[in-house]
Amino acid sequence: MNRGTLNIGLLTFGLLLLTVVVLNDLAVGQWSRFEGGWDNLRRLVTESLWPPDWTVLKARNYPVCEAAFGFMCSKAYLGMLETLKMAFVGTVIGFLGAIVLAPLAASNLAPSWVGGPARLLLAGMRSLPSIIWAILFVAIVGLGPLAGVLAMAFYTVGYLGKLQFESFEGLANGPIEAARAMGMNRTETFLFVVIPESANGLISQLLFMFEYNVRHGSVLGLVGAGGIGYYLSYYLGFLLYDAVMALILVIFVVVVAIEAVSRRLRSFLSESDDVPKASWISVLMSPDRAAAADATSTDAEV
Repeated sequence: MNRGTLNIGLLTFGLLLLTVVVLNDLAVGQWSRFEGGWDNLRRLVTESLWPPDWTVLKARNYPVCEAAFGFMCSKAYLGMLETLKMAFVGTVIGFLGAIVLAPLAASNLAPSWVGGPARLLLAGMRSLPSIIWAILFVAIVGLGPLAGVLAMAFYTVGYLGKLQFESFEGLANGPIEAARAMGMNRTETFLFVVIPESANGLISQLLFMFEYNVRHGSVLGLVGAGGIGYYLSYYLGFLLYDAVMALILVIFVVVVAIEAVSRRLRSFLSESDDVPKASWISVLMSPDRAAAADATSTDAEV
């Protein structure tokens, strides 16, 4: 075992030991709660959550459904559709705001007297979770999806802005210096050099943020910001946990579908499509046998 591996092992052990100590300090006097906790969880799942109440997929009684399929008038469909709309608009607006602020925060694209305040602004926008932004905007514009859209947009600016300016700072200096030597100003350098160089990463970040906003959109409705979270809040208020479970399963299916689509889209942007992907079984093999197994799998596909 070389010195580097030993140091990593000692660091990992120390980190785990520190985690146990801190966890024990946080949970002091609370470990006994596990004694009856598992039985409570079993009763919650078997008596309250399961089976799900699938009436949330049926058409509402009022107003009269005029759609071709009754499902399109159901609470689950209407709530999820509103959440998707909120996430789409909030993500696009947030992305545009982030793409304006990120180059101002990047140390290789803007002077320090501009970068410092820009980074501080982005930090402030992401320091509050989107649910807190939703509460603030509900107080400003009232209940409804507009508050949810604004909350998503503000948090997206702060979150994506950090990812983007760190991505810009990680670019090679060669193309940027060449652009400046050709007489390009900061704006031209950003538009014609930085954006093309980091386009794949920016699109990947955009897709990831859309997934995040769809997932978190179900929470914003709990504070009156619209979307499927409104119906979750409604059923939770009446302790109808079986209906809540049905809505949670709907959210899960939609999120998995979005993740699959976005992963497919990201694969078109990736430059590593020609590299064969390792199989799961290769994780359990030695490096030599894993390489042979992956090569055999690739040959079989061809």
